[in-house]
Amino acid sequence: MEILDTTIRDGGYAVDFNISCSDVRSISSKLEEMGIGLIEIGHWMGLNASSPKNGIAAQTDEEYMRAAGDVLTKSKFGMFCIPGIARLEDLQLAVDCGASFVRVGINADQIPLTEPYIREANDLGLTVMTNYMKSYVLTPDEFAQNVLLSETYGADCVYIVDSAGSMFPNEIQEYYNTIREYSDIRLGFHGHNNLGLAVTNSVYCAKLGFNFIDCSLHGLGRSSGNACTEMFLAILEKNGYRTDVDLVELFSAGYDLLRPITNKELADPFDYVCGYAGFHTSYLNQINKCAEEFDVNPFRLIIEYSKYDQANMDYEKLCSVAIGLQKNSRLRQADHPICPNCAS
Repeated sequence: MEILDTTIRDGGYAVDFNISCSDVRSISSKLEEMGIGLIEIGHWMGLNASSPKNGIAAQTDEEYMRAAGDVLTKSKFGMFCIPGIARLEDLQLAVDCGASFVRVGINADQIPLTEPYIREANDLGLTVMTNYMKSYVLTPDEFAQNVLLSETYGADCVYIVDSAGSMFPNEIQEYYNTIREYSDIRLGFHGHNNLGLAVTNSVYCAKLGFNFIDCSLHGLGRSSGNACTEMFLAILEKNGYRTDVDLVELFSAGYDLLRPITNKELADPFDYVCGYAGFHTSYLNQINKCAEEFDVNPFRLIIEYSKYDQANMDYEKLCSVAIGLQKNSRLRQADHPICPNCAS
């Protein structure tokens, strides 16, 4: 299962499309550093969408893609594409700018309109995902029949898209089971949080075996937002999945990256850490005092202390845990010394 990050694309709606190339560079590079391999960028409606009608983006499609290409060395970036808004020649632009994938999105009852875009993207060597927007307008059987169409066009993956945030896990299960009666195509899920189920549904899809799950930092996205990356990965880790993402770094990074660009109220990162560790927030004063005294990361201190006691606060024990973190930090620095001449 891979995460496809939509912070810079769907999240653009929540910041009035005022994402700059500088934002793209900083967010993309941090996502890559944390191990997120697929990053979607651009206007929330995709290629060629910036307009008074759809919202005017702060930068052009080409500028966004060039910005991502400037900083990414391992992670791949891609663009969204809505037939009738995007033009076929926009796919060539995406390739020229270094995009690796395109997601062709259309209302689920209009799938035939995607054919020329999927075929063109295939010819250009792009990985092609088809997003069935408002998936719930089709019955599971109708959806599965359309999946066969997408396969004949050349799609590499089909997405169930809960555009209204109205679907329940049992409904997703029914779609999944029916699709698998017809096809073994790779599947993705894009959830919205109108009923507070975006993360729940995403975790459920991961357990079902979906190949791709869309998330965004702090759930930034249209309407009530998308599945929150921080919550999604924390829940997977607690359920025994290996995510290869440094959760402590993730909890800090999302807040630091988004605070300057959005007026949306963001969750306190401490809340994510406490939920992950099973730590009661009434003890945060002691955590902050101890972390400052011993110069250790308070998030790591919470996680390590919670391995010993989730019910009570023993400050003496907390300090001993902090000393252990200090020692581990020194050992890591000794293994990876910083060259003084390279610091600049």
